[in-house]
Amino acid sequence: MSERRIQWSLIGASALFGSLSTIAVLNLFSRWCTKMMVVKKASPEAFSGISGMSCNGVLNNLCETGLLKDEVVSEQLTRNIQFFGMESQQRVAESFVVIVGLGGVGSHAASMLLRSGVGRLLLVDFDQVSLSSLNRHAVATRTDVGMPKAICLQKHFSSIFPECRVEAKVQLYDESSEEEILSGKPDFVLDCIDNIDTKVALLSACVRRGLKVLSAMGAGARADPTRIRVADLGESSTDPLSRAVRYRLRKDHGIHGGVPVVFSVEKPRVKLLPFKGSSGEEENPSDYQIVPGFRVRIIPVMGTIPAIFGQVMASYVVTQLAGLHVLNEPVVNLDLNHYKMLHQRLIEHEELLYGSAEEVLVGVEEVLYIVKELWHGRSARDQSSKDVGRKMWRSVNELMLVRWDREKPASISNLILLKFEEAEAHETTTLENIKKEEPEFYDMVVAVLRRAIVDYMLYKCYLNNNFIYIGCLSNAICLALLYLDNVHWKIYKFYISVIFEDNTSQNHHHLVLLLINVQLIWQALQLSIIQNKNIDV
Repeated sequence: MSERRIQWSLIGASALFGSLSTIAVLNLFSRWCTKMMVVKKASPEAFSGISGMSCNGVLNNLCETGLLKDEVVSEQLTRNIQFFGMESQQRVAESFVVIVGLGGVGSHAASMLLRSGVGRLLLVDFDQVSLSSLNRHAVATRTDVGMPKAICLQKHFSSIFPECRVEAKVQLYDESSEEEILSGKPDFVLDCIDNIDTKVALLSACVRRGLKVLSAMGAGARADPTRIRVADLGESSTDPLSRAVRYRLRKDHGIHGGVPVVFSVEKPRVKLLPFKGSSGEEENPSDYQIVPGFRVRIIPVMGTIPAIFGQVMASYVVTQLAGLHVLNEPVVNLDLNHYKMLHQRLIEHEELLYGSAEEVLVGVEEVLYIVKELWHGRSARDQSSKDVGRKMWRSVNELMLVRWDREKPASISNLILLKFEEAEAHETTTLENIKKEEPEFYDMVVAVLRRAIVDYMLYKCYLNNNFIYIGCLSNAICLALLYLDNVHWKIYKFYISVIFEDNTSQNHHHLVLLLINVQLIWQALQLSIIQNKNIDV
């Protein structure tokens, strides 16, 4: 084998090895970061003086106050303490939470709050455990059928975490019971009621009293757990129960928002079943109501979804009580038709302004990414706003995509989302003026667009579970940043844009990325960088 062939074989092997090793290194680095995050959240003394006691040494300094001074309790809550830290877990242990409604959602929420170490729980429900509710209840068994739900949970909770103060009230929440149920300054109230009148009464009372509340919307008739969200009530536009509650709160109590809810963006798959009397014929459900205003007709429920609703509620509340900030994912309620409309609007704008749409280098799929992932469904000038969701969904008719730099084509790295009047103003100014007059806005947009191409490629790889592709791309980028000067970096960006704009098969993309890796390593060898320069990676 000639020396040249050996040289090329070594270069190819190096490129392939570098791509694969990137995957392994990133995986190890991710695990190390996760481990360090857990270690940092524990106290500095957490790993000193291992004694082998039931607190496992880690908790020796965490068992000094409140519930945590008990060795059994501290051992039971070991994982929570390691996650939150002693002070945060102590805040959870000192908390008082009220749960109203103890069905499929409420029972699971209450159960996980108990297991998370909440020190006091008030369980409220007037109903009894039924045989048909066992498909979604957290702890009830057949022997519990006929028992009040509140008493059932209290009984089981006493054997799970007896140190928790669990109170049970077998009663219906209404205005007359408000003081009895909401007194005592609870740290959080969970609304797990499926009746509109009672739900509205509870939420309005919590807002009026200044109590933190989290409300569960419709969990029945759904099947997709990946579409469950936590957001403001105003964002839950796809849920019928949310719409009804939002309307009543606004109309009867002047409440327009500020109530966090758990809901699903999935449209209900089935409807209420028709009500049939003893004769087997359909009859008026209101004739059989025991409690006025409560539903008699049955809605089909897949038991896992209410359980997940309850788990989400418990997670939200526990992190709030512990003081752990969790940034919820924005709710973007645009369907494919909205993205098609924005794409068509872009084409029409290009034809009107530039005479043709030949320089539109994006399709509907890319528009979806730009709108949802880059600009979160909002105007680029409104990225700091917290008012997203339903308002954002309704105002899509006022949004359009325009070029950031008019000298460049309409590609992922050069499109911003603006309102009509903002787009018109943008077309009459220059980037130099924006940079001079609005430096913060300019820097924000440039930063977003600078990472857009690479982010989009990684996004597509993630959707396709193509981690080798991610490894190749990451390795190529790292090599380029380390070894190339400005001229070669521009050439490399051109290669990336070719991959991005090409709509051929992904195998072609793999080949191009491999060639880029080969070229970068060859460039490094030519410049003797690896041998003659000290690079601080």
